[in-house]
Amino acid sequence: SLRARRAVRGRWTAWARDRRDAARPLLWMHAPSVGEGLQARPVLELARRERPDLQLAYSFYSPSAERFARGLDVDAADYLPFDTGGDAAALLQALRPSALVFSKLDVWPVLAAEASRRGVPLGLVSATLAGGSSRRGGLAGGLLRDAYARLSLVGAISDEDAERLVALGVRADRVRVTGDTRYDQVWRRAAAADRASPLLAPLAPERSGGRFTLVAGSTWPADEEVLLEAWQTLRRQDARARLLIAPHEPTPAHLGPVEAWARAQRASLARLSAVEAGEATADVDVLLVDRVGVLGELYAVGDAAFVGGGFHAAGLHSVLEPAAYGLPVAFGPGHGDSRDAGLLLAAGGATAAATPRTLAELLRRWRTSDSLRRRAADAARAVERAVLGADGRALALVRELLGS
Repeated sequence: SLRARRAVRGRWTAWARDRRDAARPLLWMHAPSVGEGLQARPVLELARRERPDLQLAYSFYSPSAERFARGLDVDAADYLPFDTGGDAAALLQALRPSALVFSKLDVWPVLAAEASRRGVPLGLVSATLAGGSSRRGGLAGGLLRDAYARLSLVGAISDEDAERLVALGVRADRVRVTGDTRYDQVWRRAAAADRASPLLAPLAPERSGGRFTLVAGSTWPADEEVLLEAWQTLRRQDARARLLIAPHEPTPAHLGPVEAWARAQRASLARLSAVEAGEATADVDVLLVDRVGVLGELYAVGDAAFVGGGFHAAGLHSVLEPAAYGLPVAFGPGHGDSRDAGLLLAAGGATAAATPRTLAELLRRWRTSDSLRRRAADAARAVERAVLGADGRALALVRELLGS
């Protein structure tokens, strides 16, 4: 993070000097990491398609988002400098944005203050604030209140989020409920999945004789402790059941224990990289995903999904991708801060399992009952389908900011 920012002010300034067209408006969107970037991307894509006159700039904070940012169709993308007065003034002077829009929640106080002083309209899209967020009070709330009060327009995910954002400092007359653009993003990605692609074709059900396949995504060791014990139980009932597991951090230290477990269970295992290189077959008991960036497509070959984080302090990871593919979803008990998980649970599209025994029983029911699995899958897709269109509503909000 420090190394990437050593010359970031100069990089932004150089781009603006060489490529900023003063005759065209510029939309600057900021998203701290990949999750927020997924909410920003649909807005940027619509803006590119509907407003070809716009120049688009995209900034991010976390190094994990660097690769994601390179894949966006924008005119400029780079790290956001640390929130200092000098850097904020330099970037605003160079970019001369027509509007600055933040994604999800993070609004940088110094940047917001400097932008407001220069008359740059400020927005926030797919805005959400958890009920237990530390920002709602104490020192954090006091430091951030002025920044949120400076926002010109805010598109909240839900009525509850809108109320909490107003309590945080956003003016009530500037908030409207527009929904979560992530739903549109993952829905389109699922609809466009190419099952004949080099990635997915070797994993197709017909290649493995129709094996029941569980895709376990973004797992941590604490998740795997429960998941793998439950999977042992399932394999005693169906030795041909197949597990695709994508650890959240596919490092040697994380992959090694999964491989050791498979050997102890006498289960055949291959790494995804070996399958892609033609060095191993995908018709194995356990396929271990050893690289990032492909999980959102791998759900396409599953019969059911397990999403990690529910047994880990980091919290539950995204349940939207498997739901968009029409998979019933299982996860651990730590899902209280996930609005998406709550919606799926209420609709019957997901189930929380707190122990290996309850998870094994859930997987057994999904494996043995097509109708039960299909009902849960249909419910999961219905949840997402019902809230599509947030990207268009967010873009309408951005249009207002640009017009002002």
